[in-house]
Amino acid sequence: MMTLSTHANHDPAELAKFSQLAHRWWDPESEFKPLHDLNPHRLAWIERWISLSDKQVLDVGCGGGILSESMARLGARVHGIDLAEKPLGVARLHALEHDIALTYEAIAVETLAQREVQHYDVVTCMEMLEHVPDPASVIRACAQLIKPGGFVFFSTLNRNLKSYLFAILGAEYLLRLLPRGTHEHGRFIKPSELSRWARHVGLEVREIEGVHYYPVTRQYHLKPGPDVNYLMCCQASL
Repeated sequence: MMTLSTHANHDPAELAKFSQLAHRWWDPESEFKPLHDLNPHRLAWIERWISLSDKQVLDVGCGGGILSESMARLGARVHGIDLAEKPLGVARLHALEHDIALTYEAIAVETLAQREVQHYDVVTCMEMLEHVPDPASVIRACAQLIKPGGFVFFSTLNRNLKSYLFAILGAEYLLRLLPRGTHEHGRFIKPSELSRWARHVGLEVREIEGVHYYPVTRQYHLKPGPDVNYLMCCQASL
C-alpha cells in the first residue's frame, strides 16, 4: 500500500483567493466564465472514455461545483471535495436550489484516500494541481482512491514560454479572462512531469488533449497540442 503525504498540502493564499470570489462562482459572466465555457467540452471528453451514469465519482478541488453538478446531472453519484469552505457553501446551496443529489466535503484528498481506498470508478482533478505546493501528493492520493481499471482525469497548464504569454499575460492582463494573479507560472506542470508522476503510482496515461482558446470567437476547443492548457486521461491498472 502506498504511503500518502500527511502534511498540509495547500496554500492558504490560494484558498483565500478563491474564497473571496466564491459568491460569483455560478455567474457565467464573472471571473469564472472560462470554467463555464470550458465545462461542456471537458464533460464530453470524460464521457468519451467512460459513461458517468451510475458511477461513483470523486471531484477533487471541486470549488463551487460546476463540474460536480454537471456529472451528477448525467447520473453519476458525485462526491466533491475542497479545502475552501466558502466555495463549498456556494456549491451546497446551488445543488439544493436545483434539487441535484450529490455530496460535498471539506477534506484533503490525501486524508480521504486513507478512508476510501479504491472506492471510486472515476476521479476528476481539474484546474487544481497548479494551485497546491505538492501536486505529486495529490496524484498519489487519486491513485489510491480509484478502483482497478477506473479512470482519473487531470487538467492543468504546461510550463513554457507560450503558456506564460497566453495564460498569464494574455488571459489575465490583455483579455482579462481571469483576475490578475490567478496563476503563478512557476507552478505550471509539464505533461512529461504529470505523466511521470502518474506512471509512478500505477496510472497508465491514455490520452493528452490540448485545450485551445480562440479570442476572435471567444470559444474553447479540444484538440492535440498541450502547449498551454491540457487534459490528461489516466487509467488504473487492473
